[in-house]
Amino acid sequence: MSEQISDHAGRSGLLERVQVVLPARFRRGAAVVPVVRLAGVIGAVTPLRPGMTLSGVAKMLERAFGTRNAKAVALVINSPGGSPVQSRQIYLRIRQLAAEKKLPVLVFVEDVAASGGYMIACAGDEIDRDPSSILGSIGVVGGSFGLEGLIKKIGVERRLYTAGSHKAMLDPFLPENPDDVARLKAIQREIHAIFIALVKQSRGSRLKGADDMLFTGEYWAGDTAIGLGLADGIGDIRSTLRARYGDKVLTPVIAPASGLLSGLLGRRAPGAGSLAALDGLAALPDEVISALETRAIWARFGL
Repeated sequence: MSEQISDHAGRSGLLERVQVVLPARFRRGAAVVPVVRLAGVIGAVTPLRPGMTLSGVAKMLERAFGTRNAKAVALVINSPGGSPVQSRQIYLRIRQLAAEKKLPVLVFVEDVAASGGYMIACAGDEIDRDPSSILGSIGVVGGSFGLEGLIKKIGVERRLYTAGSHKAMLDPFLPENPDDVARLKAIQREIHAIFIALVKQSRGSRLKGADDMLFTGEYWAGDTAIGLGLADGIGDIRSTLRARYGDKVLTPVIAPASGLLSGLLGRRAPGAGSLAALDGLAALPDEVISALETRAIWARFGL
């Protein structure tokens, strides 16, 4: 009898030692909640400064939702927004995977989930945030520069040849045309309506504020965002997941593919590789402008 007990104890100890070196998702006795971090300005910016796009995050999302024994998927979001198209496509892919795998999506906001960043956050079944996180900015913005005065001052003549009466609409080197502005605003209103419908569908009866308050492009922090129904609670990812799934909850971080193998498989990030870098040198002025625009997007939220 003592030999049997010793043999059983030996096997148990061996299993425990094996589990230590196994990937988190294969260990027994603990819930698994894979974590995906979605951060940065949304949309392709320049070859050397790629933003967040569906093509860039799709593999991470698929790996997270495909994690063995997952109880949920956690998304950590820190984005001031960007492309409405890429924002909605990422939102849709998250919801598609959640439905296919029948897994809840838990969103945790860091500094900001605003504009397109908030659109992605709406893919969560729950949205938690830090007391100082900024949420909202449910609106559409576009901007340019008026440089016609500058080129006149330095003696440059603008020569532009088009086929189509509106092909040069909003050209920064031409005087602003009120008709062009009206057309742009009509497009913005259409995109804004799509954004509003997505938020209403996702948040439903949890929304407490009036439309003329929630959807003006304003943003909020603290308990105000929760009171308006834009978020569900205050909490950090570690404490929240431990409270829900136990102290032994495993939270493997799903990182983007990188290195030689990802390059060979065609998943290298935009701008990577010597040829792309050389091409980017010719576009350094664009990179400077891109950096300033990116800084301006974050600065709108005091960040």
